Amino acid sequence: MNSGDGEKLHASVLVAPARERRRYRKQRREAAARLHREQQQRKMAEAKARAEAEKAEQRARQYLPAAGEPGPAMLRTPGRFHLPRHQDTSATLAGGYPFVAEGGLGSSGVFVGQDLYSGGSFVYDPWVLYANGIITAPNLVLAGIVGSGKSSLMKSLYTRSLPFGRRVYVPGDPKGEHTPIAEAVGGRAIALGHGMATRLNPLDEGYRPTGFTDAEWQSTVAARRRDLIGALAEVVLARPLTPLEHTSIDVALTATVREHPVPILPMVVERILAPAEDVDGRLAEDGRIVGHALRRLVAGDLAGLFDGPSTVRFDPTLPMISLDLSRVTENSTLISALMTCCSAWMESALLDPSGGQRWVIYDEAWRLMSQPSLLRRMDAHWRLARHYGIANALIFHKLTDLENVGDAGSAMRSLANSLLANAETRVIYRQESDQLGVTAKTLGLTTTERKLLPSLGVGQGLWKIKERSFVVQAQLHPDELDLFDTSSRAAART
Repeated sequence: MNSGDGEKLHASVLVAPARERRRYRKQRREAAARLHREQQQRKMAEAKARAEAEKAEQRARQYLPAAGEPGPAMLRTPGRFHLPRHQDTSATLAGGYPFVAEGGLGSSGVFVGQDLYSGGSFVYDPWVLYANGIITAPNLVLAGIVGSGKSSLMKSLYTRSLPFGRRVYVPGDPKGEHTPIAEAVGGRAIALGHGMATRLNPLDEGYRPTGFTDAEWQSTVAARRRDLIGALAEVVLARPLTPLEHTSIDVALTATVREHPVPILPMVVERILAPAEDVDGRLAEDGRIVGHALRRLVAGDLAGLFDGPSTVRFDPTLPMISLDLSRVTENSTLISALMTCCSAWMESALLDPSGGQRWVIYDEAWRLMSQPSLLRRMDAHWRLARHYGIANALIFHKLTDLENVGDAGSAMRSLANSLLANAETRVIYRQESDQLGVTAKTLGLTTTERKLLPSLGVGQGLWKIKERSFVVQAQLHPDELDLFDTSSRAAART
């Protein structure tokens, strides 16, 4: 029999011992009863000891006074603090509990406006975000219908970046709206058009970056001249060049440079149509079509801009340079040729390691993407944006503009879509209802974001930065409003 804690004694006669007497049975019953009494007494003693210990602990416990402990941590209650349940609107709770709102992108960079979700300031700088690891490509796509305020947003972004040491380059301004801004910030707007004295020689050496030896620079200039003449010819012909046409251009350019250190386009055209060393006449025949195509730029319907030495100089040290094409908007071929030349100028400045960081603004992008040569240059600039230290900005009205580039499944359509894929900042201003499906599918918008687009006011935009979303109201200074205004002519009364 074990007398451990919690055990009970159960006795029953299974087998009666033989010849057991009555007194032995009585002794056994008395022993069992005695053991049971001892167990009960022991349990009662233990319970009494525990109760005494608890009473002693309660008597030794000290509670804070009802008014709280005096000192810095006063007004604490001795018991649990129970708050009643409270219900309110999200607008009220946003002010009462600001810590549940989006933290934003930080405070380093350019002030854009107000974050309509949190009520705080919205700051954006692609180079700062790239340095902080928030984005991996400093390119931006901006879309919005006419009058939504997208142009003012882009102008405020790049002008406010100037005090931070950035520079701005607009390789093609079809409406001339960036010209007053370039002049106001101390930059330069290069205006080109028929009847003007301005000339642009596409074969100029251009800006020489630091770190190039004479041999390296001469080789770079020769390669750029060949590529540029070929690109101009493709713009005019609206097709790629054949190998024979490439050869005729190369031979003519080499002969021209040998005779003239600074060649001009009419000299090269003359050498293509009438080669100096052409015994059997095959070289002239191979270059006949491309020669007559380039002749349009110096003596045909596109003449007057490329037929002489340059009267303007590309100075990459200026805070802003804009190519004003407002006087040639009626001729898409001429616009493409001019932008091809200016893109080559820009590339020479981008090769300079000391050139700093620069915004490159592609306004009215649907015009540029219609030309294969320009689209290929844009794609190269976007892919090398981090290497060049540039932030490309593509501005158009709606995302379906990309569907007008080339045929479905073509290389041009793929290049156009890659521009959007390589931009991790997408800013969408107000869109018409018929554009919501394509926009939501292309950008991966939620149902709430899709419903938001048609109701956005002027200057309000949905910012998609990688996986994060913001609704921002752009804010402009009165001086900026006057400088950025593009509707004054339409609103003028007679």
